Amino acid sequence: MKDFFEMILDNHGPKPWDGHINENGLELIKHYEGWRESPYLCSAARPTIGYGSTWDRNGDAVTLNHPDITEEQGEYLLLREVRHSEAAIRKLITAELTENMFSSLCSFIYNVGSGNFQKSTLRMKLNRGQYESAADEYPKWRKAGGRIIKGLVRRRKQERELFLT
Repeated sequence: MKDFFEMILDNHGPKPWDGHINENGLELIKHYEGWRESPYLCSAARPTIGYGSTWDRNGDAVTLNHPDITEEQGEYLLLREVRHSEAAIRKLITAELTENMFSSLCSFIYNVGSGNFQKSTLRMKLNRGQYESAADEYPKWRKAGGRIIKGLVRRRKQERELFLT
């Protein structure tokens, strides 16, 4: 029989990780993607809407003629693309991951795409169990449209820090 302390922990203690992005990772994405209800060209010159979504609710590529969306619709698009990032990690990573490593990778893949992640040295090093060396790959992904972007430099620094905590 459980004692009183165990019952309190079960009901009010820290919850085990559910295998999805954590709040830190989600906030990192929202912060760096920002919110826009109208379509715009991102720094890589790709039509984007909401929290950096490049695909609309129907799975079609966002165009500059796309109608404005509500924040609720933007949240839906964000979570759908995050689930895609999570699936990519489960498929492409064989190394053990902490909750923060997983969440950091979700933010990274959300931004660079699963195809780029699949070909990355970061992924290869991670699957070899070279965690610190893999973390050192984050700063290399700071360009969009061939230019170094200050926001990407800051984002990669925060993703790396989350990965290592």
